[in-house]
Amino acid sequence: MKKYKFTIRGNDYDVHLKDIEDNIAELDVNGTIYEVKIHGEVKTTKTPTLVRKPVEKMPGEGQIKKNVSTGKHKVLAPLPGTILKINVSVGDVVTEGQNLMIMEAMKMENQIQTTKAGEVTAIKVNVGDSVLQDDLLFEIA
Repeated sequence: MKKYKFTIRGNDYDVHLKDIEDNIAELDVNGTIYEVKIHGEVKTTKTPTLVRKPVEKMPGEGQIKKNVSTGKHKVLAPLPGTILKINVSVGDVVTEGQNLMIMEAMKMENQIQTTKAGEVTAIKVNVGDSVLQDDLLFEIA
C-alpha cells in the first residue's frame, strides 16, 4: 500500500504498510513482517444513505375500478374531426364491422365502424359537428 522512511534513535527504517484490517496492520520493516495493533480511532469511510419518507396512499388509490355495464356499447371518436355523413339512424340494427358514419380527420375521410352488433339506441352527433378524440358518437344495445 504505502512506503515510509522512519528514523528512530539514529537508525533508518524502511516501512512498507501492506494491509490494514479493522485495527490490525501488517507492516514490512526492513524485510521483516510484523502484525501490529493500532490503538486509537480507525477512520472508516461512510457511504451516505438516502432517507425517504414512507409513501402514503390516498384513500382508494391502488384499487381497481370496475366499470358498471349498462348493456350499451359505446362508439367513440378515434381522433378529432368533423362529421361528414351518418349512415344509420336510431332503431337500425347493425352488424359487427358495419360502417356507421364518415368523419373527416386530418384532411382524410375515415369510416367509423362498430365492433359489436345490436340496435342503434342513440346518435349523439349531427352532420357538420366537430368532435374530439374519445367523444361519444353512438350507443348500441
